[in-house]
Amino acid sequence: MTIVETSLVGTDLGLTGVSGVPAAEGPQKVKDFTSDQEVRWCPGCGDYVILATVRGFLAELGLRRENLMFVSGIGCSSRFPYYLEAYGIHSIHGRAPAIATGLAVTRPDLSVWVVTGDGDALSIGGNHLIHALRRNVNMTILLFNNRIYGLTKGQYSPTSEQGKITKSTPMGSVDHPFNTLSLALGAEATFAARAIDSDRAGLTEVLRAAAEHRGTSFVEILQDCPIFNDGSFDVLRRGDAESRLVPLHHGQPLRFGADGEYAVVQSGFGLRVAHTAEVAESDIVVHDAYSDDPEYAYALSRLSDQDLGHVVTGIFRSVTRPTYDDGVRAQNRAAADRDPLTPDSLQTLLTGPETWTVG
Repeated sequence: MTIVETSLVGTDLGLTGVSGVPAAEGPQKVKDFTSDQEVRWCPGCGDYVILATVRGFLAELGLRRENLMFVSGIGCSSRFPYYLEAYGIHSIHGRAPAIATGLAVTRPDLSVWVVTGDGDALSIGGNHLIHALRRNVNMTILLFNNRIYGLTKGQYSPTSEQGKITKSTPMGSVDHPFNTLSLALGAEATFAARAIDSDRAGLTEVLRAAAEHRGTSFVEILQDCPIFNDGSFDVLRRGDAESRLVPLHHGQPLRFGADGEYAVVQSGFGLRVAHTAEVAESDIVVHDAYSDDPEYAYALSRLSDQDLGHVVTGIFRSVTRPTYDDGVRAQNRAAADRDPLTPDSLQTLLTGPETWTVG
């Protein structure tokens, strides 16, 4: 199986799916994307729900399996490529975005996905993540966030709450955790979204928009680890969940809770939650996912905190910007078109002025 050759497999078929990737010739089913590998996660793990949702979503997306590439790092989430009937790479710790960048640059006919976790992406892989976002490489990054290291048996992670007692923090964590959406937007992500594993409809909606976006799509998925961090997001699934969840819908006022009792309003340079009855209708923020202003999306991300008092879900930002891989390919084509006998030929560019011929 060759996965890094530069030939554009399938691009002469006249069928184009999302982001210019060749589309399938007819309807597909979930079983078409189900591999013969036994799924081996702990019972009750949120990864099962995400896998089922992704399989169903891929069938609806209508892309050829041979034009799908899933790259993972190390962690429980990183077993994902084994369970999909598509091309995949189970790579090394934290480096999935770097490998995916190479694939996106050399194989524009591929729909490239990165599957990672809060430890894999935000600890050892932190630099790779922020630079993929900054460069706007054409890939979709799914970050499974269970706020714990699961594969290595329960150490605290970069998203664990302060004071959390784990095997590596027996007195409680003193680290201040990442706000993942703030991090992504701070790195100027052109697409940033959040979903919860148990909200299959919301997750599917976000995944569809992420796949259709040209550039780096960042999707955080909150999910449960029943063994080492059981019930971490239970408050978002039952009880007063509707008073905590702030769903985003482009063009609609940010109201939530029972009968819309809460609203999001401007507060200085940021945003805050208020009782709807106590504010004017004109003060309620209307969500604009396509705003060029990154400060607005960043302010939305700051409404969420580790106490889960309020958690914003949906698409925070979706804007257009030139992609890194398109730029690299354009440079390569321009260099290849140069006359090899001229001083600015491709060989001259490669060797540069500081070279010597020996012997």
